[in-house]
Amino acid sequence: MKKLLLISALLARFLPGSAQDLHVMTFNIRLNTSSDSMNAWPYRKDKCASQILFHDVHLLGVQEALHDQMMDLKSRLPGFKSIGGGRDDGKEKGEYSAIFYDTLRLQVLRSAMFWLSETPDVPGSKSWDAAITRMVTWAEFRDRKTKKRFFAFNTHFDHIGKQARRESAHLVLKKVKSIAGSSPVVITGDFNAQPADEPIQVIVDKTNPLHLLDAKALSITPHYGPTGTFNGFKSKETTDQPIDYIFLKGKWKVLEHATISQTWEGRFASDHFAVVALLRL
Repeated sequence: MKKLLLISALLARFLPGSAQDLHVMTFNIRLNTSSDSMNAWPYRKDKCASQILFHDVHLLGVQEALHDQMMDLKSRLPGFKSIGGGRDDGKEKGEYSAIFYDTLRLQVLRSAMFWLSETPDVPGSKSWDAAITRMVTWAEFRDRKTKKRFFAFNTHFDHIGKQARRESAHLVLKKVKSIAGSSPVVITGDFNAQPADEPIQVIVDKTNPLHLLDAKALSITPHYGPTGTFNGFKSKETTDQPIDYIFLKGKWKVLEHATISQTWEGRFASDHFAVVALLRL
């Protein structure tokens, strides 16, 4: 078994055309609040940006980013642009679930936002038992290297409402189908749910033709790093179960999947670990 895993890893690393592979990251960067003391954003912003740049990310979904944090990232990520607005008004108010993209690699063809509610086209709307407003940002991209087109969706599910998370999962599946059709799709996000929880079970339910696939389960090489993705600014992840995911739809090959737990003198870039995947379409 170990020999097979090693062979798979080597094949994934050295298959021809690797320069055309797509580096995807989902990253809850933790909102800017002074109550975090030495873990507050001013002490973390360079760490967050350095992780993104070091891993050669082409497509990045961020969660909890306030407007000033979006500006900080833009100034630290040369060659990147962003899509999306604040969840309260679709502009600059409230947390963003934004998509950053490498403009040298990806071209935006169209983009928009919708809200995780019974009125998804109404900015700032919320429904069910959601504690706060939640939303999704999406875009259609053209890969400048491969000339192929795909869609990206990025979201952050409610942290309190169980019904809201379940209904949000159903809504995301329907929206992915109605917006992207049969095109390949990447879905990044903090889903505030572990793999056995109802929202994730809804998303990956293979009896549903709209279901999505977890990139980690598809990875040719074994997952690298912690399996848990929330650290709460503690010394390590608080559980071995993830709440941050990269989901896929379409003919993607996942060459690598990892959770990034880098520290600087014992401090993390966020209270969540970034999750990355190396994809080939």
